[in-house]
Amino acid sequence: MTEIEPTDHPIANLVTGGSDWESPATDPNDETFGDVVVGISPERADDSTLAGHDVVLLGEPFDAAVIGRRGAADGPDAIRESLAGLKRHRFGSSTDATDATAAIGDLGNVAVDHGTVNSDDERDAIRSAVESVTGRLHRSEAVPIVLGGDNSLTVPNVMPLLSETDADETVGVCNLDAHLDVREVQEKYTSGTPYRELLEAGLDVYVVAGARDFETAAKYAEFVDDHDGTVVTADELGHRPAAARDRIRTAIADVDHLYVSVDCDVLDATAAPGVSAPTPGGLTSRELFALIDSLVADPRLRGFEIVECAPPLDSGGRTVDTVARAVARVLHAVTGSADTESGGVGR
Repeated sequence: MTEIEPTDHPIANLVTGGSDWESPATDPNDETFGDVVVGISPERADDSTLAGHDVVLLGEPFDAAVIGRRGAADGPDAIRESLAGLKRHRFGSSTDATDATAAIGDLGNVAVDHGTVNSDDERDAIRSAVESVTGRLHRSEAVPIVLGGDNSLTVPNVMPLLSETDADETVGVCNLDAHLDVREVQEKYTSGTPYRELLEAGLDVYVVAGARDFETAAKYAEFVDDHDGTVVTADELGHRPAAARDRIRTAIADVDHLYVSVDCDVLDATAAPGVSAPTPGGLTSRELFALIDSLVADPRLRGFEIVECAPPLDSGGRTVDTVARAVARVLHAVTGSADTESGGVGR
């Protein structure tokens, strides 16, 4: 693997750069996301260029820290391919998912040779590189949409918000996940440790939505309680969705900056077989979409990620296609009119 020094490199050394997308549609009436996503070359990825986009897509093809099954390193490119073919029309909206055709940029992938990550130093270098890139994105005020990749990189995705936010402002994460991801760091951090790391680094508010019974240790549930976190279970979201969303709204009410993370295992295993840790009892795709809609319409949104989508483990593209539609909803909310009937969780 080419060594990445943990310094503030120009962004050109840290990302592959994106290219303009192409639509696979053959019908000229089909207006797809492939028609509107614009590649950002590494050489042009300065702050002013990034700031010219409402949204910047960033892939993180890394799964060396995953606890469960590997395969998420193939997620970013597979998600892009599925998203490129999706139509931009949304019922209940007066516009397509994006009004400005240059508003969505693709920065490509973080330059990770994931197949040869063999040491702790290499993992640390990757984290440093990711944090350098996401830090630039957050400073540009473009909303980063991160396509994972495993959940361990949530730490460098969120850390710039913690380190660069004014002292009197707060940062909250709403994590849509079957698990709490607050395991103790043993020999090295993993996809199961990111929110312990972030809470110990000063994350102000932590909400988990979609957690399952019989999937976590009592000690970890107590850790979240001790840090005033909020856990909304998959059962609550399925059986009492209005009350569940009220709990989420209350938990994030005083947050200044909101980051939303979706671990694909929040979905039921029947809906998303291609994930690192599939389990029964999860959300339906429709429930996930409704929850995403309610969160990303919030004007405090500072970033969105979707992680642990593992295409080699998928069946018939079900997981990848669901993820692509989830990302489409975020693009609609940030770059379009976002005037569908769902509204934001904070409204």
